[in-house]
Amino acid sequence: MNEAVDSFLRFLAIERGLSTNYQLSTQQSLAAFAEWMDKERGIAKPAAVTPQMLTDFLASRKRAGLASASVKLEAVALRIFFRYLFAQKIISANPAEHLPIPRIERYLPDTLRRDVVEKLLAAVQGDTPAAIRDRAMLELLYASGLRVSELCSVRLENLDLDEGIIRVLGKGSKVRLVPVGSSACNALRTYLDSARPKLVSRRTGAEIFLSLRGKKLTPQRIWQLVKFYGSVAGIEMSVYPHLLRHSFATHLLEGGADLRIIQELLGHADISTTQIYTHVENTRLRAVFKKFHPRA
Repeated sequence: MNEAVDSFLRFLAIERGLSTNYQLSTQQSLAAFAEWMDKERGIAKPAAVTPQMLTDFLASRKRAGLASASVKLEAVALRIFFRYLFAQKIISANPAEHLPIPRIERYLPDTLRRDVVEKLLAAVQGDTPAAIRDRAMLELLYASGLRVSELCSVRLENLDLDEGIIRVLGKGSKVRLVPVGSSACNALRTYLDSARPKLVSRRTGAEIFLSLRGKKLTPQRIWQLVKFYGSVAGIEMSVYPHLLRHSFATHLLEGGADLRIIQELLGHADISTTQIYTHVENTRLRAVFKKFHPRA
């Protein structure tokens, strides 16, 4: 089983060119399955796996408290893993061919009102290099809807402030061009001109956002900073980087932007992922109707 998993992961990396995060997630799912098969069924060969064993494994993961979304990811990993083994003639039959993919509930994403976003941005005070960096970081998160991993990795050569465009490497190593608003451009110019040079060290790379030690900011550190400024701004709900991405998309939709355009800006592979924001808008419309219509 372990040899088959290693072969499959090399296939994902070399031939499919999928992201490191996706490879790691798939590796963890398949490792959990291999361990369960060994302990619970005494089986170490993919050819001995049956459809019922796959169903039993997913059921055990659900009983262990794994979230529905995570169980779905593991089911998908098993489907593509055994499809690969069957295509490579490593197994003679595909036990995951008819493996059902669990359906998960779609939750409406949290968003911030526009005035609350303004409060968050205004919470960054001071003229230290860190404060100037943090203001530019928050402005860019909201202006362009970047994922936190994308924000960490964006490099100097990917930013064109004259054109107001940033080149982003997203999920699946897909590249997209995203506009940067004037406020974010101004904040970035200030940061690049007066603050970033003071953060540079011998080990500094070309990443835009640097720590006080001159290294690129980590996702964990950005989470901490966003949460901190949410607290400073007195925002009662939990504030995190993806909340600004949700707010970015929702505010575009409220302003009349086409859903396909929002899909492109967010880097969603499937329009169904973007459609969740239409539910947010519909919910708000119903709330306004109920509040103000005399016969609601």
